[in-house]
Amino acid sequence: MKNFSTGVARSLAIRAAAAALFASCAAVSAQAATNCAFRPNAPDQHVVVKGDTLWDISGAFLEHPWCWPQVWGMNRDEIRNPHWIYPGQVVYFDRARGRLTLNKPGSDTDAGEPPLVRLAPQLRTENIGRDNAVPAIPAGVIEPFLTQPLVVEAQALANAARIVAAQEDRLYLGEGDRIYVRGALDGATSFQVFRPGKELVDPESGKVVAHEAAYVGTARLVKEAGPGTDVHTFAVTRSVKEMGVGDRLLPTPPTPVRNYVPHAPARPVAARVMALASESNFASQNQVVTVNRGTLDGLDVGAVLQLYHLGQTVTDPESKGFLGFGKAKLRLPDEQYGDLFIFRVFDHVSYGLVMQVTQPVQVGDVARSPE
Repeated sequence: MKNFSTGVARSLAIRAAAAALFASCAAVSAQAATNCAFRPNAPDQHVVVKGDTLWDISGAFLEHPWCWPQVWGMNRDEIRNPHWIYPGQVVYFDRARGRLTLNKPGSDTDAGEPPLVRLAPQLRTENIGRDNAVPAIPAGVIEPFLTQPLVVEAQALANAARIVAAQEDRLYLGEGDRIYVRGALDGATSFQVFRPGKELVDPESGKVVAHEAAYVGTARLVKEAGPGTDVHTFAVTRSVKEMGVGDRLLPTPPTPVRNYVPHAPARPVAARVMALASESNFASQNQVVTVNRGTLDGLDVGAVLQLYHLGQTVTDPESKGFLGFGKAKLRLPDEQYGDLFIFRVFDHVSYGLVMQVTQPVQVGDVARSPE
């Protein structure tokens, strides 16, 4: 009897857990459906033209452009390695299924279950035609941030090689000059040269997580340090600013992916804006900001965060206090005012492009997963 009771209890527990899991999944699905609603005035179709972005096309159909993968039924692998869409193609709104498709609804190719749509011909190779593909966001705005170390994480800065001397004791160097470098090269031969700048402090932990960096040029290895020497010999291959002793070197990064699919992070992320790329105290649409979260926190390329101004703390008007002091305080809700598109990620830091905003972005603002 004891074994029977134990078995029944275990069975009931399993059923209860399954029911809870089902309810949780249903709630998540319902939330996703609510978040990813189509616009009431969404068009029946959109002809893709040169200059379009995935964000623009998504915004024409959806309340939230970051819902693009869900209405295409894309999985995580397809988000990481997205298919391509090109000018001249037509994106249709299949109202019956609540989906976007490249096949005209009601056509022979759209009969029955919707086919797995590939957004590029299968014969298209890796390097042919991709330059014509529609980008996720305006490519020209983010180009410098894809290839230049404008933010360097603390660990990378500590391990970076540095210029210790120059040809003929020159204080500042230009293209073709020789420089002498000390530090680990880790097998790399092509490097970017940068000058460390202001510390970037995490507004939550108070720790320095990165440094702003001024990109000054590139250099290539001529000869590694050998017996009897402590330094490597380099040649300056490009100089955008005068470089000199004390500047640091990092290996040239691989060519980054330039086409991404906007999507919500895989898990909840709560970040803060640490720095603005602009020289003013505010950032607006199509400007770049740095946030204090990266790959280790669940961000990846293409993730979209919503921007909030921190809610103010005000005095409760009905609080009496004591002799006018010690009145109760009230915390107002954070105010959502725009979106941030993450386009480059490091371990603890990411670059984001400010998308539609109704107010300027400030250091300290909150950036978190879409609700």
